[in-house]
Amino acid sequence: MGTRRKGQHLVFGPEDGKSYWQPEPADGYATIKLSPENCESNAMAAGFQVIDPGGQIRPHAHARNEELLFVWEGTGVAEVEGERTDVEPGSLVYVSRWVEHTIINTGEVPLKVLWVITPPGLEDFFAAVGRPRQGGEPAPASFGRPENVQELVDAAHFARPEALAEISPK
Repeated sequence: MGTRRKGQHLVFGPEDGKSYWQPEPADGYATIKLSPENCESNAMAAGFQVIDPGGQIRPHAHARNEELLFVWEGTGVAEVEGERTDVEPGSLVYVSRWVEHTIINTGEVPLKVLWVITPPGLEDFFAAVGRPRQGGEPAPASFGRPENVQELVDAAHFARPEALAEISPK
C-alpha cells in the first residue's frame, strides 16, 4: 500500500486575501479568498463582494462557469433571466453557464455576497477592473471601468450578449 497524503486546508481571516475596489455601478470591493494562486485545487475560486447601497453587479452570464452567490448581510434583489427575487441574509443563488444574472443592493447598508465559481477565473477579472484595496482604508471616489474592459471580459469568459441571444431557453 502506498503512502497517503492528507489534502490541503486553509483558514482565512476577515481581511485575508487580495482585495480590490470595484468600479461603478457596483462600487464597494471584492476580496479573493481562494484561487489556484493559493490553493492546490484548480477547480474553483471563492471570495466575497461588498456592494454599496444603490450599487449592483452588472448583468452578465458566464460562458464556461457555474456560480454560487450567498448573501450573508444586507438586502437586495437577484435578477436571473429577467426574474426578480428579493434576497436577504441566508439567500443562495445558483447559476449555470449562459444564465444572465445580476444582484442589486436595494438596502441602506452594504450588501455582502460570498461567491464561489467553478472553474476559476472571476478572481482575475476583479483584479483587472479594480484597484488594490487595503483593509480599513476609506473607499475611493467612484470610478469607471478600464478602457480595455471588453478584452478583460473576454479573458474572464463572460458570455457576450450576441452569444446569449443565440441560446434558446430550456
